[in-house]
Amino acid sequence: MIVCVAVVGHQNNPLFIQSFTEADDALKLHHIVHCSLDVVDERVNNPKKSGPMLNETFLGLLYPIENYKVYGYLTNTKVKFILVTTDLDVKDADVRNFFRRFHAAYVDAVSNPFHVPGKKITSRTFAERVSTIVKSFGFSSAG
Repeated sequence: MIVCVAVVGHQNNPLFIQSFTEADDALKLHHIVHCSLDVVDERVNNPKKSGPMLNETFLGLLYPIENYKVYGYLTNTKVKFILVTTDLDVKDADVRNFFRRFHAAYVDAVSNPFHVPGKKITSRTFAERVSTIVKSFGFSSAG
């Protein structure tokens, strides 16, 4: 089950965070997303140690903690996408597919002429599209 998705700007500023659990967990999930940025930076700055090439946008499993697994994705503009899931046996292909669709939704949202680059994404359409993408995935029963 996907419990949280986030879009983080190239200066590590949160652009969009949406959690799909009770309000009690939201702060914890925000903390997990924030902590994952260090892992993303480490992988981007030390590509030899971590595996993926610099032109590879899918960063894979960043780290597992407690009952969660955290995955990362990096766009060409250095915007980071973070996915937090409670499924401990997710296939990389499913996560890649999720990030592809999430990236497409993000591109549509920031292509809006009224969106200011680098500012929070406040589009209700984007939030609804993200919820639809999350619900459509087999490893998700979020609602």
